[in-house]
Amino acid sequence: MDDRGSKFKEFPFVSIPQKKLMLDLVSTLEKRFESDLLPSTLPSNVQYYQNPTSTAQASLHIRPAHAHSPIDFILGSWVHSDLPTGGSLDITSLSGYLNSSNDAPNFVFEMIRSSPTMLVLILDLPPRKDLVLWPDDLKTFYEDTQLDKHRKALETLPEVQPYFSSSLYIRTVASPTAIMVRIQTENDGGERMEEIIRDHLDPISKQVLSIWLDHCACAKREVGEEERAYLKKRDSIIRNKTIEIDLGSSFPRLFGSEVANRVLEVIKEYFSV
Repeated sequence: MDDRGSKFKEFPFVSIPQKKLMLDLVSTLEKRFESDLLPSTLPSNVQYYQNPTSTAQASLHIRPAHAHSPIDFILGSWVHSDLPTGGSLDITSLSGYLNSSNDAPNFVFEMIRSSPTMLVLILDLPPRKDLVLWPDDLKTFYEDTQLDKHRKALETLPEVQPYFSSSLYIRTVASPTAIMVRIQTENDGGERMEEIIRDHLDPISKQVLSIWLDHCACAKREVGEEERAYLKKRDSIIRNKTIEIDLGSSFPRLFGSEVANRVLEVIKEYFSV
């Protein structure tokens, strides 16, 4: 097992339930593709980095796969930033990207916590093809797998409300079953939030990852040359937009231009299709 992601796997700033969930998701993903994944070769100053004043710290974990694998790479990260109000912003994320030999959706998981009582969860299998033009994909990946029941289960909790990204582009690339929720609990120091993470977010996130592994990443898919060209073009556009809209705007603000450019250049290498 590759151990270059040890700094990433420390998750030093999040609560015990959130750390356990992240470690379980990463472990499940890496064990499932243990024979496919190559060791991480990220430079040490990209595996862990911080801004000049140490008020923002982060870790990046990327493991590419062998050429014969349907996996392109997996990417995980955590970001911790002190807030002017005295609190902190903590983001933990994990994504699985497929290559053009498999036309199934990717996997995206992100938890954004701005206080002990406020959390945003993004959990989705973003489609890589137009579901109007390929209705069989809608049935195979979203209807037959009953993905929508997990979103509905979460939304029965009184603390859970739908979350709408400020970016219309991000909303555009999400699947119809995307879980994008804002969770706000009482001012109890975060006890109820930890309970929600442990009893609800943990099992639902693991079930969605399991669906992705069984029905998407490990599914035998026949992809013709025309479809491969389409996937490469679409994947390239979305990855570039991810850097431009999300990382390209937030990283310089958090870490300064020098550190941000160094990290973004490495990410761009893996995001190139």
